[in-house]
Amino acid sequence: MKKAFGRVLPILSILLSGVLWGIISIFIRKLSAAGLSAMQICFVRLLFAAPVFVVAALAFSPERMRIKLRDVWIFLGTGVVSVVLFNYFYFYTIIHSEASVAVVLLYTSPIFVMILSAVLFKEKVGAEKIIALAMTFIGCVLVSGVTQGTGTLRPIVALIGVLSGLFYALYTIFGVFGLKKYDPLTVTAYTFLFAFVASLPVSDLKGTFAVLAANPVLWAWCAGISVVCTVLPYFFYTWGLKKVESSRAAILVAVEPLVASLLGILFYGEGHDFPKILGIVFVLGAILLLNSSKQKGSQKQEL
Repeated sequence: MKKAFGRVLPILSILLSGVLWGIISIFIRKLSAAGLSAMQICFVRLLFAAPVFVVAALAFSPERMRIKLRDVWIFLGTGVVSVVLFNYFYFYTIIHSEASVAVVLLYTSPIFVMILSAVLFKEKVGAEKIIALAMTFIGCVLVSGVTQGTGTLRPIVALIGVLSGLFYALYTIFGVFGLKKYDPLTVTAYTFLFAFVASLPVSDLKGTFAVLAANPVLWAWCAGISVVCTVLPYFFYTWGLKKVESSRAAILVAVEPLVASLLGILFYGEGHDFPKILGIVFVLGAILLLNSSKQKGSQKQEL
């Protein structure tokens, strides 16, 4: 019994991380309604999360925070190019469309990872990956409402949503270089530190703190988006990843778009017509297909 629970616990940990990432729209809607912009919400998320990750890295092992000057470009990539821009584009899409739409567009990221990995790392692009690419494109078209001529998603918002997927994917690409030299906690700590510093000049600090001062309760929501939707899911996912294969973990964490979609439909009255649901299924199917092909590849290597 105890042994079985030990096997299930890492899986539950990864699923929980996906759920916590999936409920981020609750915090974004609240902070947006209070008057904060997408970039300001990005800033307050980093305001709490960055110190936690840095302190954790220093507490577990101070030497983990030692990096070489020539490697700074890696953390500029993960922190500034990826985290800041990904957060901004993702939050903007949630604010100006629907949570279910935003998270589906965000999950185009595996396709960008596939394309960039083929170009930069010479990874092979087989039939399964091409099918996944086609499924993702079809899924995004269906989710956008274009097929019905309803115009439910403005082109600029759709573009920004896809860009959130691109910049989310770039974290993996830059991360490949970082993880070759540094511990995962080092990469994460410096990523959030660089992202926080980069967000300072573009977040209208005076306006941000004026909104928070006018409504002190918002501080709890700021802490929530940082701790509940950033720090905790990261630790849950990282802990689970130690005991679960990465390919399987990537499939499990795909619960995030399902949670975001259900949340939007059940609590915010977001549309749930057949084409939109079919589009979500197509994108999730593409994710599963990509990760199943990864798993097959790793099994062949082991044999």
